[in-house]
Amino acid sequence: MTIQWFPGHMAKARRQVTEKLKLVDIIFELIDARIPYSSRNPMIEEIIQQKPRIVLLNKADMADPEMTKKWIAYFGKQGIRAIAINSQAGQGMKDIVATAKDLLSEKFDRMKAKGVKPRAIRAMIVGIPNAGKSTLINRLAKKNIAKTGNTPGVTKAQAWIKVGKELELLDTPGILWPKFEDQEVGMKLALTGAIKDTILNLQDVAVYALRFLIANYPNKLKERFSLTEIPEDIVQLFDEIGKRRGCLMGGGEVDYDKVTELVIREFRSEKFGRISLENPADLITAEEDIVK
Repeated sequence: MTIQWFPGHMAKARRQVTEKLKLVDIIFELIDARIPYSSRNPMIEEIIQQKPRIVLLNKADMADPEMTKKWIAYFGKQGIRAIAINSQAGQGMKDIVATAKDLLSEKFDRMKAKGVKPRAIRAMIVGIPNAGKSTLINRLAKKNIAKTGNTPGVTKAQAWIKVGKELELLDTPGILWPKFEDQEVGMKLALTGAIKDTILNLQDVAVYALRFLIANYPNKLKERFSLTEIPEDIVQLFDEIGKRRGCLMGGGEVDYDKVTELVIREFRSEKFGRISLENPADLITAEEDIVK
């Protein structure tokens, strides 16, 4: 299955972010904690350049907690502060503001020394579609989204969302499209719901999910479908799941479409538990191979 990349969207998003960059103090890069590599825009480093940044691993409640710790350490080694959050439940919101204040303390001290009146931190959230940007904004603003009007020194047309007294978010699209040159990246985005199901071959996505579970979380797969052993053949596994869950057609034949829907739905609704699809160790190994 080939998942297409849309360069027109990428170019427009990049232009929008680049234009707004000079208006903000810091970038909040929002990614999916289950797929920290695949849910990042490949041009992010080039786009934001030296602008201070915090990586927010959203949906951390759905990811393997031990793997999330490894990803935070991975970013830390690159000099990037990363925080695990759950914007749906509001977990980690205070850490975002505290970390932003810490990263910008020197800048604001210099401004104060020059006699500049204290002001709120100005931030912009960037991320790929469905990373949870709107939910995060609403959670930070406590769902009482207020435009701060024409902030001094900023283009009048800009809309700013006030978050308490210490933070203002620039209300821009901030959407950076992923680049699907690596088809496995596309599969991971599809499985986690970042791509519309209507443009996918869902059976391929379900097969990918099952193969991943077999390789990384076999016990969770066995437990979920009451399997004593996992069949080596993927079709036989589909058959086993279909029979055990009643995904059958007339004559007792397994309905593979229903099994497909079941597997994807149960993965997305955490029926297999907290799962991470990516390990930073694999990325480090790949980077070392490139250097060689």
